[in-house]
Amino acid sequence: MTNTGKPHQKKPSADKPSNREKSLSKSTQVMMDQRLWLKILIGMFFGVITGLALSPAGPIIEAKETAFAVGEWLSLPGTLFLGLIQMVIIPLVACSIILGISESGSMGFLKSMGSRLIPYFILTTMISITIGITLVQIVKPGLLINQGLALEVLNSGAASDRIPNETFKDLTIPQRMANIIPTNPAKAQVDRNMLQIVIASILIGIALIAIPKATGKPFMDLCVAGQTLSMKIISWAMLIAPYAVFGLLCNITIRIGFDALISVGVYTLTVLTGLGCMMLVYLTIIALFTKKPVGSFMAGIREVQLLAFSTSSSAATMPFSIEAAEDKLNLRPEVSRFVIPLGATINMDGTALYQAVAALFICQVFGVDLSMPEIVILLLTVVGASIGTPATPGVGIIVLATILTGIPGIPAGAIALIIGVDRILDMCRTTVNVTGDLAATTVMDRWLPGKK
Repeated sequence: MTNTGKPHQKKPSADKPSNREKSLSKSTQVMMDQRLWLKILIGMFFGVITGLALSPAGPIIEAKETAFAVGEWLSLPGTLFLGLIQMVIIPLVACSIILGISESGSMGFLKSMGSRLIPYFILTTMISITIGITLVQIVKPGLLINQGLALEVLNSGAASDRIPNETFKDLTIPQRMANIIPTNPAKAQVDRNMLQIVIASILIGIALIAIPKATGKPFMDLCVAGQTLSMKIISWAMLIAPYAVFGLLCNITIRIGFDALISVGVYTLTVLTGLGCMMLVYLTIIALFTKKPVGSFMAGIREVQLLAFSTSSSAATMPFSIEAAEDKLNLRPEVSRFVIPLGATINMDGTALYQAVAALFICQVFGVDLSMPEIVILLLTVVGASIGTPATPGVGIIVLATILTGIPGIPAGAIALIIGVDRILDMCRTTVNVTGDLAATTVMDRWLPGKK
């Protein structure tokens, strides 16, 4: 009777989990102890204030070119921060998924999890899209935008580095399905095709279960080393995170200005309302389908939510999420180490809701009247394109820009209308994404065999 809980929640064996735990807890605990999230929030606040002061409409710099040049220099720490995270995102996700699957040690357990997890992800994504469509169709924030201001923002060049050179290839559905298998893993890494990388990682993890343990041990040790190295680099990146957030927000505020920020206020509130509704959905799921009190769940993930909000990166937050799931929520490692890395790559409920609202908002601004079937096709395309994209800051809006360039009647620079508030919305949707991953982990831990 005394062994019903803790032995499952802690490391089930003494070798691999102890190495993994070292790679996670060393970096995560140091950053939590330093209250990194608070420093980043302070950087965010001063970034907006400084950007408003240095903008051409502000009291310090009048010349637009000079202001933009200053903003570019101030954003340099942010560029370095994003570069460091993007450098290790592939090995971090791949190693985490491989280890998470292989350490489960049971093909039956894996089948049981997959048969529950995939429908769960699909259901929550459909709920988030429905919330987004409903809100934007009721509020119609795009009809409230001043057309003169919209044209001014389009000509500001604020989105010049976010507009893709080409749209997604026009592939048939069978071609897209066949394309998820990484026939050339090296090319998948070069192209940063995260969905292919996730599929490859899942297949390797399953293969490690099927072969003798001694045969797969060297490769698993290599994955542990890869995860440890990735976490060390992320911990270095986190040291400059407050300055990165300051510089990135300062630069975009210089380019956009205060009037443009205010003009999209209703759009911002629409997105935030939708994200708030999705948070309530998660709490309802926790209350109905698990035995964990909602207050206990929120208390256990509070620090992870704050870190996700401040970094805007599900990838950088992923190790913290795993540690919170195991240490704060007392969930089984074989569940958390599979669900969270997979969820950080393909379970993007907050991003799906945001893109639903953003795409329809921009269509409303430019008078592009979409029928309901066209809306559904647009949103399925947006969500499908976003699945498997790197879980790093700003990627969601690039995917959105790629899709919008293919819609007749939408100007190439239309994404500039929402780029000024994208950082704060990126923070919020990342928080929802991470909360969704932890909610899914809690539900799976309850539903899967082996835990009462």
